[in-house]
Amino acid sequence: MDQQQQQQLEMVQRMRQNVVGTGAALQPSSTYAVTVKEVMIPTTKGDTRVLVYTPDRDHSAPLPVFFNMHGGGFIFGQAEMDDPWCRLIADRSDCVVVNIDYSLAPEHKFPTAVHECYDVVQWVHANPQSFSVNPSLFAIGGHSAGGNLAAAVCLLNQQRGSELPIVLQIMDYAVLDVATDPAEKPSFAEAIPADIARTFNAMYLDTPEDAQDPLASPVLATSVEGLPEALIITAEKDSLAQEARTYAARLEASGVKVTLKEYEGAAHGFTHSGDLQMAEDAWYRMSDKIREAFSK
Repeated sequence: MDQQQQQQLEMVQRMRQNVVGTGAALQPSSTYAVTVKEVMIPTTKGDTRVLVYTPDRDHSAPLPVFFNMHGGGFIFGQAEMDDPWCRLIADRSDCVVVNIDYSLAPEHKFPTAVHECYDVVQWVHANPQSFSVNPSLFAIGGHSAGGNLAAAVCLLNQQRGSELPIVLQIMDYAVLDVATDPAEKPSFAEAIPADIARTFNAMYLDTPEDAQDPLASPVLATSVEGLPEALIITAEKDSLAQEARTYAARLEASGVKVTLKEYEGAAHGFTHSGDLQMAEDAWYRMSDKIREAFSK
């Protein structure tokens, strides 16, 4: 490891400590009866930790699965960030939720996390008995960087002949373009500062050329035909909202069903901090869309 890489890593570690020390994020106003267990799933990266949420009610048939990826700019965060909301989704959508604790940059650069998340979905598809799930009904989604990973997994699945039965993708204020300089994106006082966004991107990518790869910047995909139905959630005061709108328009133009919901006055990360009523509205919208997709 050279001196620059060492300095990068030390900076990230300080950022991670600061994130841990920021206090409790939003919590749902209701509690949900679910069972949670920690599981290690073999992937090309090694063993990947996931948290598995199952509704506490009797079921006559195996449940469908929603795969969740947390945010954190690709460089910090963990599955526990979404724990209370994965409970909500499991209960309201009546599905199993697999919350993926994917590998972080800069220790693990692009495309490690993309393939790791894909491998988790692939493993559950091949081993449905492990969680008593329906291997023909999957949905996938994520928040911020996790939304990028969800879109990338769907694109990778398209490249591989749609071998995985993903019926819905959710992108919650996702970063979908790491090729454009963040300083050239729409600017808001509430948005992630351009220099910080630039640092996140540089730490995630192994080379600057990687930014042009659609698995890093889904908006640059050559074709989006045949991708799963999409729910795309944006925040009005987020510099990433425009690229999400662009991706939504591309999907729609290619015949993909898209629901685009923008929350007025909201900033990046609003589903985890800020106004609880607005956050819950978004989580209810996600869980309702998941349930609807699984019922078709």
